[in-house]
Amino acid sequence: MRIGIDLGGTKIEAAALGTQGEIVLRRRVATPKGDYAGTVAAIAGLVAEIEGALGRRCTVGVGMPGSLSPTTGLVRNSNSTSLNGRAFDRDVIAALARPVRFANDANCFALSEAIGGAGDGAAVVFGAILGTGVGGGVVIGGKVLYGANGIAGEWGHSPLPRPSDDERPGPVCYCGRQGCIEAFLSGPALARDHHRATGAALDAETIAARAEAGDAAAEATLRRYEDRLARALAAVMNLLDPDVIVLGGGLSAMARLYERVPRLWGPYVFSDAVTTRLLPPRFGDASGVRGAAWLWRPEEAP
Repeated sequence: MRIGIDLGGTKIEAAALGTQGEIVLRRRVATPKGDYAGTVAAIAGLVAEIEGALGRRCTVGVGMPGSLSPTTGLVRNSNSTSLNGRAFDRDVIAALARPVRFANDANCFALSEAIGGAGDGAAVVFGAILGTGVGGGVVIGGKVLYGANGIAGEWGHSPLPRPSDDERPGPVCYCGRQGCIEAFLSGPALARDHHRATGAALDAETIAARAEAGDAAAEATLRRYEDRLARALAAVMNLLDPDVIVLGGGLSAMARLYERVPRLWGPYVFSDAVTTRLLPPRFGDASGVRGAAWLWRPEEAP
């Protein structure tokens, strides 16, 4: 059996997958905020608890914010900042006394949705996270594409394609640059855009609800968002040409995106026709732990 760990900023979730890929046991604890040693200990505790309940030793995969640098072996680009600059993989492996596999949480989402999920059976799947941040993962032939620098799929820190004059130079991103896709398409970015246009401080969920109720200003905000998302995903298609794009994160719950965005992306895609499907996730918030567990295939147990 396989255990997946989804390490988030507020919670750490663990799940054990059965022989058919089904979740047979789930546990979660609060993330020890800012406490690196406590985070490693919490992961080890969750694994011990699940293995005790199952009565067997399992493989372990960990989905994490940020990624491991192929150059230094240390964590970089994590919004859980206590991980940055740490030998997280070596410390978790030492705590669990076994081989462990690690991947960015967006890669785990994409892998979960490519195996039994919304993108099941597709040759190329792009998983796009639209939440507090914007991330992405690429799965080809059922395997995560990491890339030479370990950053494959990090579309959130590319510039927004084809910006209009009023979109230049763009909002400042947490990475220090301006005009990143994340600075336009995250949940907080959607809220900031609405505030700039209307002066109303509303979260993304409220904006979506007001648009559905007929609020013209909220509708205009979502239309700007949808056009920007169409441009950003068209750039992914021009480079990667995936069969399926699966949306994750809190904004993936907006049902209108799956109808409206494919209507908008055609002029930005370098093709006479677009057959790529834009789909909601099948496993929702369980995709992180599923994908982390799937970093080990059933036949690969050491």
